[in-house]
Amino acid sequence: MNPVALTCPARRHFLRRSTLALGALGGLGAALPLTLGSGRARAAGTGGYRALVCIHLDGGNDGLNTVVPTDGGRYAQYAGVRGPLALPQAQLRALAGTDYGLHPALAPLLPLWQGGRLAPVFNVGPLVQPLTKAQFRAMPANSALVPDNLLSHNDQQHLWASADVRADVVSGWGGRASDAVHSRQPVISCAGNTRFGNAGLRQALVLPDPGNKFGVYELGNEAWRQRDAAASARAAALRTLYGQAQANPVAEALAQSQREAFAISALLGDAVAAKPGDLPLFAAVDSAFAPLVQDGRIASPLGRQLYQVAKMVAARDLIGDARQLFYTQMNRFDTHAQQVDRDDVLAGLHADLLGELAQAVAAFDAAMQAIGLADAVTLFTTSDFGRTFAPNQSLGTDHAWGNLQLVFGGGVRGGATYGQHPELALGGPDDIGEQPWERQGRWLPTTGVAQYAATLLRWWGLDEGQLTEVLPALAAFGGARDVGFMT
Repeated sequence: MNPVALTCPARRHFLRRSTLALGALGGLGAALPLTLGSGRARAAGTGGYRALVCIHLDGGNDGLNTVVPTDGGRYAQYAGVRGPLALPQAQLRALAGTDYGLHPALAPLLPLWQGGRLAPVFNVGPLVQPLTKAQFRAMPANSALVPDNLLSHNDQQHLWASADVRADVVSGWGGRASDAVHSRQPVISCAGNTRFGNAGLRQALVLPDPGNKFGVYELGNEAWRQRDAAASARAAALRTLYGQAQANPVAEALAQSQREAFAISALLGDAVAAKPGDLPLFAAVDSAFAPLVQDGRIASPLGRQLYQVAKMVAARDLIGDARQLFYTQMNRFDTHAQQVDRDDVLAGLHADLLGELAQAVAAFDAAMQAIGLADAVTLFTTSDFGRTFAPNQSLGTDHAWGNLQLVFGGGVRGGATYGQHPELALGGPDDIGEQPWERQGRWLPTTGVAQYAATLLRWWGLDEGQLTEVLPALAAFGGARDVGFMT
């Protein structure tokens, strides 16, 4: 488990709550002032609560085959360029009231659209400032007005996580936002360490999959101590080591972070380890995720991550933050080859990935509705970059720039699309390529990452001053600080 550093006075308040809760972990329900079985959260625990859940589509999702124009002229442009990757128009799942359709694998998300709980946001990407194609083409390759190392996975992931185009920024906008509201806990990640959750001395709190041990909370469990005496001895030694005051300030800071990590693992351990069916407290969440369970285990990686998030939202009163941020991640979106099945364009790697995304998000949304928090939690996607409009020779697509993102849930001004869809012309006004060999359909973004993040964080609760502090890059966009997709 990551060391966790909590700011004072939040640290003192958190540790007081932790000490009080330690004795209740044998029966987790006693430590949680919630009533979930009825499908409604206790009113006092719900008021003012809001959570954001990031779903990072690692590798660069093909947004052009995720939401597709369905009007005759643009669909013809799309199909003419996409060729063997083009989805059949009749198979797209219509987004009623618009000229767009979803990839068929995303059909489980249609109820969210119909309920005003889904919004596509077109052509988002890292930008230093608003930029035209003419300006971009006139700039030298090393211009400070062009994001570093375009088309590079690592660099673009960095820019998305930081929402800041300065290469030396190591914190993430999730971590900085968490600090801005003085949250007791940092960003919670269900996908390992993440720059998105970094800020100052704090890192994201990393949770394992359901059913796995979390930190050293098992120390209080007699059966566990007898079953794994060596591990128990190591845990006891660590507690003793970090329980001692250190003369060196750096060593004391490390020791303090470890003490707080021990306290958090003790506080949340049983909830984190719970699998579907383990704890009656999470019965409503378990029921929502039941369609994803195979052989007693949630089958999909994203499903397991969102199940952990759903439990942490349900158990939010353990720590008491009115604002929470979560990070999850899906891999394998770098679809250079075999993006579609050679014999069936509706099958293949991309369809499988979108199907996993849709099923997991639908289950999570059902869980939030079951516990009465559907209007308090919003999910959103990020991804390294888009994919080229023109396919390659391997039934795949290559690295691009601007990309579609999807936003789901309670705070969404759904039933409409946002941002500016690129003009579907190779070498056109939105394609950064100009010479014939570079006309691949790499879209110049029309919405910056900072604008996208600001729109989410404004709903989450940051005021304009906090947004300016958390998102310094936002200043370059003048009054265009809100994309409009959140209530």
